[in-house]
Amino acid sequence: MTSESSSPSPAIVQASPDLADLRVQIDSLDRQLLTLLNQRALVAEQVGEVKKREGTPFFRPDRVAQVIDKITTANPGPLKSAHVAAIWREIMSACLALESPQRVAVLGPEGTFCEQAAVEYFGGAADLMYCANFDEVFHATAAGSAQYGVVGVENSTEGVVTRSLDMFLHTPCHVVGEVSLLIRHNLLRQTNSLDGIEAVLAHPQALAQCQGWLSKHLPHAERRPVSSNAEGARLAATNPAWAGLSSERAAQQFGLHIVAHAIQDDAYNRTRFAIICLPHTLQTPPPSGKDCTSLIVSVPNQPGAVHDLLVPLKQHGVSMTRFESRPARTGQWEYYFYIDLDGHPSQPHVAAALAALRGLCAFYKVLGTYPVAS
Repeated sequence: MTSESSSPSPAIVQASPDLADLRVQIDSLDRQLLTLLNQRALVAEQVGEVKKREGTPFFRPDRVAQVIDKITTANPGPLKSAHVAAIWREIMSACLALESPQRVAVLGPEGTFCEQAAVEYFGGAADLMYCANFDEVFHATAAGSAQYGVVGVENSTEGVVTRSLDMFLHTPCHVVGEVSLLIRHNLLRQTNSLDGIEAVLAHPQALAQCQGWLSKHLPHAERRPVSSNAEGARLAATNPAWAGLSSERAAQQFGLHIVAHAIQDDAYNRTRFAIICLPHTLQTPPPSGKDCTSLIVSVPNQPGAVHDLLVPLKQHGVSMTRFESRPARTGQWEYYFYIDLDGHPSQPHVAAALAALRGLCAFYKVLGTYPVAS
């Protein structure tokens, strides 16, 4: 015997004849799919040329929704309709990129929930422009540096994103869509341990949404607000005593450990993101059957004025799904009211309610009408 260990060499697994045959079939189907996808892309390029000549919008979210609805309705399985929808959204996004790449401003850096919302709405082929804050997203979209922008507007735990509401007041952009994301905040760090964490860095909303867990598990750690959760993750990658609150996507992006999963205080924590653009980029979407109309209004500072706002809605049978107030900053204790209504202005009862409401307001602005996110 020799002193060397004689460990057996690893066995080479041979595919059975049945498995080998099935793989040949899959390879053949993949080639057919690739051929058909490229044929579709060629037709999409022709569609782009027609749109360019006619001056019509390249991106039509209502058309995307119609195509996906037709495909999922016709889906016989075994693929789940949700998975088919995701595949077709990416196919349409890739084809649109051949027609005219859509530049979309989002909160950066890479790995934010805002980025995730943009990918869910526009698909992975969108050209994302990363901004330091939501102000920059609004400015980039209003200036035309980006055709579209994505901004957070409301969280189910912490309420409205006040800065976004304030920016809506002064921007020429309007809302053409929304995305509702289930938000999972994870504690990210260089090392896989809670020991020695001196500061937790995240967007102020995320810090607020995780305050119960942080108070229990990291009571002495500083809670340091930064411009975005992904920025907190990026900074945590530079200092072993820091941790961030962010997504699994950000953990992969910055090479961090997920020390604790889903530490938000509300298990069903969701955030609404608004899709914004200039009216000449995309006009108000046609009715989808499940729409929201968003407004900003103000009324004279007199007794009963706010009550009077609600009367036209009741008279015409229009439901109000959100009502928020923000100071007008005039020093006169005046307020702007942000209102979401259930319905589309093309519906007679909604149009009548809006006309009556407008007559009562000192300031009146429609932020947009758009399909409600599922």
